[in-house]
Amino acid sequence: MTTEAQHDAPEAPTGIASGSLRFDVRGMTCASCVRRVEKALGSVDGVETARVNLATEEATIEAEGVPLEVLRDAVDRAGYDLLVSEREDEAARDRLEAERQAEFDSLRSKTIFAGIVAGLLVGFMALSHLFGAFEDVPRRVLHPFFFALATPVQFWAGRQFYEGAWRVGRHGSTDMNTLIAVGTSAAFAYSIVATFAPQVFESVEGLDAAVFFDTSSAIIFFVLLGRLLEARAKGLTSDAVRALIALRPQTARVLEDGEEYEIPVRAVQAGDIVLVKPGEQIPVDGAVTEGASAVDESMLTGESVPVEKRPGEDVFGATMNTTGLLKIEATAVGADSALARIIQLVEDAQGSKAPIQGLADRIAAVFVPIVFVVAALTFALWWAFGPAPALTFGILNAVAVLIVACPCALGLATPTAIMVGTGRAAQHGILIRDAEALQLARDIDTVLLDKTGTITEGRPEVVSVWMLDGAAVTPDELIRLVASAERGSEHPYAAAIVREAEERAVNLDWPLTFEAVAGAGVIARLDGHELLVGNDDLLYARGVAPEGRATLDGLADAAGQRGETPIRVAIDGEAAGLIAVADQVRDGAAEGVARLRGLGVRVVMLTGDQQQTANAVARRVGISEVVAEVRPE
Repeated sequence: MTTEAQHDAPEAPTGIASGSLRFDVRGMTCASCVRRVEKALGSVDGVETARVNLATEEATIEAEGVPLEVLRDAVDRAGYDLLVSEREDEAARDRLEAERQAEFDSLRSKTIFAGIVAGLLVGFMALSHLFGAFEDVPRRVLHPFFFALATPVQFWAGRQFYEGAWRVGRHGSTDMNTLIAVGTSAAFAYSIVATFAPQVFESVEGLDAAVFFDTSSAIIFFVLLGRLLEARAKGLTSDAVRALIALRPQTARVLEDGEEYEIPVRAVQAGDIVLVKPGEQIPVDGAVTEGASAVDESMLTGESVPVEKRPGEDVFGATMNTTGLLKIEATAVGADSALARIIQLVEDAQGSKAPIQGLADRIAAVFVPIVFVVAALTFALWWAFGPAPALTFGILNAVAVLIVACPCALGLATPTAIMVGTGRAAQHGILIRDAEALQLARDIDTVLLDKTGTITEGRPEVVSVWMLDGAAVTPDELIRLVASAERGSEHPYAAAIVREAEERAVNLDWPLTFEAVAGAGVIARLDGHELLVGNDDLLYARGVAPEGRATLDGLADAAGQRGETPIRVAIDGEAAGLIAVADQVRDGAAEGVARLRGLGVRVVMLTGDQQQTANAVARRVGISEVVAEVRPE
C-alpha cells in the first residue's frame, strides 16, 4: 500500500480496506491488463470504485469494509499480483525501489544480450541472402548454429513473455504477452522444423525450409527495448517523488521541561515545542512561539526570497531557517504536514487518469481477441491467394500481425505522458492536481506570474548610489552607515546593501538603536547620527525638509523607470542620498512570456513592488498587464 505513513508508530493493519487506498500491482504489460484488474477489483463487494494506472503500476480503490485478502485473491484470479504491505514507511519505499532497480538491471541485461544476438543473426542472414556468403557452408551446419544463438534469447531473455502469457492464460484470458509469446514461438518453431526436419517441408506444397531465428530474436529484442525505455521513464519520474521525500529532515530537537532532546521526526507529537537553530531545516509544520527569523520556503512555494517569521506565524516542515533562533509549536506532523500532502498530491496526479484514457481502455478490453482473429484471417488469405511458398508467407504475415498489433503504445502512451509530465513539473515546483486538470490545461487563456523569484532572480543587488549636493558623507560612507543599520534585518534589500558594503570592503558597526517601521523602513542611531532608511512616508513622518525630499523623488522616479527600487536615506533630519536596488530579470523570462503569448495566452504580472518599478520590469519581458503594490494574501 502506498498511502503516506503516520508520524508515530502506526498500528498494524486490521486486514480491512476502508476509504481511499492505493496498492502496487505487478504483472501488467498493456491496457487490456488494466481493464482486467479494474474489473476484478470492481467485482468485489464493498469496492465502490477501482482505478488502475499502467504507467505507475498502481490500483486506487474506494472501499468500505473489504478484507485485504479478498482484494488480493480477486486480482490473483485475474492473473496479476496485488501487493499489500504491513505498513508503509521509508523502509518499505526503499525495499520497493530496490526491487524495481533489480528488475530494471535484469531487464537491461536481457535487452543487451538479445540485441547482440539479434544483430549477429540479422547480419548473418543479410550476408547470406544479399551477398551469397556462407554458400559453401551446408545448411545442416549453419542452421543449428543459428538455433544455438537464438535459443537463449527465446527462452531466457523472452521468458517473461511466456510467464505473463501463462499467468493470464490459466484464467482463460490473453494480453500483450500472449501476442508476443505466440508470435515469436510460431517463427521459432517453424525454424526448428526447418533446421532439424527439413524433409517435412518437401512434402507440403507452399512451404519453404527457411529459418527465421533472426526474426524471433529481433522481435524479442525490440519489445524488451521498449519495456526498458518505459521502465527508465518510470524511474526518472519517481525520482521527483523521491527527491521530495528526501527533503524531509530525519530528526527534531524537542524541548521538554527545559531539557533539549533530539528525537526522530516521526516521534514528534502535535503540541511539542521544537527548537530550530539558524541554518537548520524546520522539521515539522507549526507556529512560531518565540524568536524571529527569515525562512527560505522556496522548496514549497518556489519563492526564492526568504519570508520573515515572528511569533504567531506559521512555518512548514523541510523549509530552511536562515538567520534567527526559533521555537515552534508542532501543529502538523507526518501525513498531515504540507510536504506530505504535496508528495501525496504528486503521487495522486501520477496515478490519475485523463478522460481521454477511457477510449483506450475500452478498445483494449477487446483488442487482443480481435488481433488473433485478424492474424488468423491474414494467414488464411495468404495461404489461399498468396504466391509460392504461400504457407510460409501466411505464417510470417500472421506473426507480423500479432507482433506489430501489441496494444503497448495504446495503453501506455497517455499514462506515461501524464506520469512524466507531472513528475517533471514537480521537480520544477509546479504541482498538477490530476490528469484531468492537465488535459484541461490546453484551454487555459490567462496566466498570472509573480514578479520576484519568477520573472526576476529573487536576489536584489545594489546597482547605483546617488548623493545629494552638500551631503556630509561620501557614497562609501553612506553605504557603510546604511549597511550597519540594516545588518540585523532579514529583508532582501537590506541583505543586498550589506553585500554591497562587503564588496566595497568597508567596516560595519552595530547600531546603538534599531526600529523597524512597518511598510516604511528603519530608524537607527549610529556613530552619533540618526539614520532614516526607507520610503518618502518615513522621511515625511520624521520631518525631513521638503526640498531634499523633492530631490530624492526625482532620483526615485528615474530609478523606477529603469526598473530599480529606490531606497531613500536621510541623516540627522537632512536628505542625504538614494540607493537604487534592482532584481535582475531571469534568463529566459522574456522568451517564456513570448512563447505563452504566441500560444494566445494572456499574461499578467503580479507584484508587491511599486507600480513604476513593476511597469519597467514588465516592459523588459514583454508583459503589458501589471497589478502592482498588492500584498501576498
